[in-house]
Amino acid sequence: MATVINMPRLSDTMEEGVVAKWLVKKGDKISEGDILAEIETDKATMEFESFYEGTLLHVGVEEGETAPVDQLLAIIGDENEDISDLLSGSTATETETPKQKEEPKSDSSQKSTEIPEGVEVITMPRLSDTMEEGTVATWLKKEGEAVEEGDILAEIETDKATMEFESFYNGTLLYVGIKEGETAPVDALLAIIGPEGTDVSSLKSGVSKPETATKQTTKIEETKTESKTVASEEESVSEGRIFVSPLAKKIAADKGIDLKKVKGSGENGRIVKKDIESYTPSKEEKPSQSKTEMVSEPAIQTYTPAGEESFEEVKNSQMRKAIAKSLSASKFNAPHYYLTIEINMENAIASRKNINELPDTKVSFNDMVVKACAMALRKHPQVNTQWTDVATKYAKHISVGVAVAVPDGLVVPVLPFTDQMSLTQIGAKVKDLAGRARNKKLTPQEMSGSTFTVSNLGMFGIQEFTSIINQPNSSILSVGTIVEKPIVKDGQIVVGNTMKITLACDHRTVDGATGAQFLQTLKQYIENPVTMLA
Repeated sequence: MATVINMPRLSDTMEEGVVAKWLVKKGDKISEGDILAEIETDKATMEFESFYEGTLLHVGVEEGETAPVDQLLAIIGDENEDISDLLSGSTATETETPKQKEEPKSDSSQKSTEIPEGVEVITMPRLSDTMEEGTVATWLKKEGEAVEEGDILAEIETDKATMEFESFYNGTLLYVGIKEGETAPVDALLAIIGPEGTDVSSLKSGVSKPETATKQTTKIEETKTESKTVASEEESVSEGRIFVSPLAKKIAADKGIDLKKVKGSGENGRIVKKDIESYTPSKEEKPSQSKTEMVSEPAIQTYTPAGEESFEEVKNSQMRKAIAKSLSASKFNAPHYYLTIEINMENAIASRKNINELPDTKVSFNDMVVKACAMALRKHPQVNTQWTDVATKYAKHISVGVAVAVPDGLVVPVLPFTDQMSLTQIGAKVKDLAGRARNKKLTPQEMSGSTFTVSNLGMFGIQEFTSIINQPNSSILSVGTIVEKPIVKDGQIVVGNTMKITLACDHRTVDGATGAQFLQTLKQYIENPVTMLA
């Protein structure tokens, strides 16, 4: 039987969506879990997966088109199935929808005048096209805590999966309408965010409590049949479908657990992650093979491992999420290419030794690289650029960012107008910024505005590596350790010290020849540090 799929509500503020890209075509075979399309909401572009199997019989919204939530998006069913009734019915449904929503709209507009300024009412979102209600699995924020846009508020379990639900607002979490473990219908009051200390008691009273909705659902389920609880597993098996979350299904497959033998603790008997992790096969289940199978199979001595597989989940910090988001965007949007060159460090080693003999002076090899980069960027402005869809932006100033490892990830403090700084000034500034970065004392302004970035892993003994460009920069330099090795000097093999550096470039702004010329200039400065003192 054909199934109608409507435009889903993928965020609590989403009113309409744009089909950015269809990943399947009409007539294609669809499996449960396949990505159907990329849908652009008011917040982000998200992948939308199918919860059904069959053939894509109809596409209701073409690529680039916009459609309101709940409008016909696609129809999946059996190959060559007649869907003329569904297509004719969809038109009627769309014309009736505005009439049905006229009265609620007037109510909502009347309520909006009562909402205090700056306060946002968040309702239970519809996170899948079939979702009617959701369960709050975990609250990651508590009442009274500050919330920023992009923070994960809660983990919500739908009829398909447990998903993270993020905030699209800044403020304080003033009220939690649905407690952990409680179930509530879509559009029920989930939370209220607003300025700290705002009175929202009037907003609470106008919303029915989630416990009521849960009890009503329970009563309806009880009136269906008394034996439903006992027969729930048999029904799911006989119908050919077991209600299980994607994560639980994957873990069960990895462990070789038969889902038919697992009792689900989720909504409507749905199997979730904890059911798989706590599952232990009973003795009765082991001799489940038929006599014929037991005779035909050779006797194999089973191996019982001494321990069991286990994982420890550590919640991703906001810094780690921000790093993942920015680096993914850079890697997949900017066409990276890499250029590596080897530098003779004899003069640099001698110069650094002489400089550091001065009173109250401490200069590192990294400081020398940063200074050399700033001077080379002045000669090669094409590397000091930023890409936009409209134009290439040439930065008239030079501000080098220096990547610093911290316990939660990586930060990039910036040296404004680096080309105007001396080696000793660079050394003092980098030391100060790196120390405050590790203590989480840097301000956002001190971590923004770079036009080029240097990443150094030489202190860890890494000889050569590549980095992901720190956008909106066009390039990033990866610096390896200094290696003592045989080199040829004046036709003789002698012991020397060399260092490899690798330049990652965005090919949209920096061509290969340009990147190579920049590295040649950089090499000249580092191999002859006296030129940087002029």
